[in-house]
Amino acid sequence: PHLPRRPGRSATMSDVKMAEVKDMTRIERIGAHSHIRGLGLDDSLEARANSQGLVGQLQARKAAGVILEMIKQGKIAGRAILLAGQPGTGKTAIAMGMAQALGEDTPFTSLAASELFSMEMSKTEALTQAFRRSIGVRIKEEAEIIEGEVVEIQIERPTDGSANKTGKITMKTTDMEAVYDLGQKMIEALSKEKITAGDVITIDKASGRITKLGRSFTRSHDYDAMGPMTRFVQCPEDELEKRKEVVHTVSLHEIDVINSRSHGFLALFAGDTGEIKPEIREQIDTKVSEWRSEGKADIVPGVLFIDEVHMLDIECYSFLNRALENELSPILILATNRGITNIRGTSYKSPHGIPLDLLDRLLIIPTKPYSKKEVSQILTIRCEEEDVEITDKARELLTKIGMSTSLRYAIHMITIANLVAIKRRATMVDVADIKRVYGLFDDVKRSADYLRTYEQHYMFSEGVDNDEDEDDEEEEAQGKEKKKRSARMRVEK
Repeated sequence: PHLPRRPGRSATMSDVKMAEVKDMTRIERIGAHSHIRGLGLDDSLEARANSQGLVGQLQARKAAGVILEMIKQGKIAGRAILLAGQPGTGKTAIAMGMAQALGEDTPFTSLAASELFSMEMSKTEALTQAFRRSIGVRIKEEAEIIEGEVVEIQIERPTDGSANKTGKITMKTTDMEAVYDLGQKMIEALSKEKITAGDVITIDKASGRITKLGRSFTRSHDYDAMGPMTRFVQCPEDELEKRKEVVHTVSLHEIDVINSRSHGFLALFAGDTGEIKPEIREQIDTKVSEWRSEGKADIVPGVLFIDEVHMLDIECYSFLNRALENELSPILILATNRGITNIRGTSYKSPHGIPLDLLDRLLIIPTKPYSKKEVSQILTIRCEEEDVEITDKARELLTKIGMSTSLRYAIHMITIANLVAIKRRATMVDVADIKRVYGLFDDVKRSADYLRTYEQHYMFSEGVDNDEDEDDEEEEAQGKEKKKRSARMRVEK
């Protein structure tokens, strides 16, 4: 809370900054799937009816949970799963739930198939980078560290005015205490991290990196004014100098970028990596295999999720067929809402627009339309996520609209109806607000009906063109008939 200011005192710069920071922390983006926390499964991998933001689709979620468990155990790699279902049946939601359940240690890459055609590189290169971004390498290394509680820091400044400082730091554990000399760089690192007496720190002997673990419990009563972010830890035990195993998890793509001479380390932050030569990737794969055989590294097969997969063409499908046979390949999850349609780049039709040889490799998880009860539960969750209070009758009407039109249309109406309610200074969204929004914005069915009714008033309408073509055909037929009649009359004469 803000402290009360004295009357007549003007607001200082610090007050303004404090207010700005507090306003910024409140801002949170609410996305289409921001309410999803996981797959909503119990310990026996049975799907709960309504859990972790997911509702219904019990069979599909259970199947995704089995795949997820195999991924966590590292027993599955180079496999592909297809989430197939009608639009608005939760395919992307299930994939997002899998990403949340996997956690940060397992790489998860998500992209839409149409992205591949807008990149400034070949389609196969973009797919290769997406594949290698989804494969993690867990590198283990032993580091010599100094871990202890800071007792005292002494910094000596030379009297001749030169900038070269020297100093000493006294550190202790529960068993011993030692004094270390400090150089210029270490003094700068300590001042940058704001290390003071009573802090528990670790110093990497190889790199000189200082990490502040927290404040010692023995110093918890030294100061009354402690911020909420202050973390208290126990004083370390045993010796000060220790050998600690450090584990880093990086993706193969990050190693590729760092080792490519033309781009280097900074390309990771710029995002513009460009095409990477296959020779570099072969050398990295060989090196990673050596690390695996020596026990220095483990491969973590992650997940690559490609949404709207029917947008890929036949070249991309051929590449996926080959890539799934590779030893270093992630779990591939595809999603599509198409039925029997053309394979892009060919004139052949196939289920989901995917070639049969690739379909044969896929484990297909179907998603089914939601029931009325499930639609109502989803709308309730979205209202809570968007911080909208709604009456029971308005929710029933919204559910009815969601069943007759589409779930996405009903979800879009929530925030707009809330704005209408705020306009009339109401605290809850009522039936009148839903009706007003329903009258303002058309759904797909009403828009299509309107177009059919007034299609002759629109430019380049197919219906109008068809009528004109029919009129032309009639005129041609009538002309031919007239010619035949005139020819007969001549013959008779």
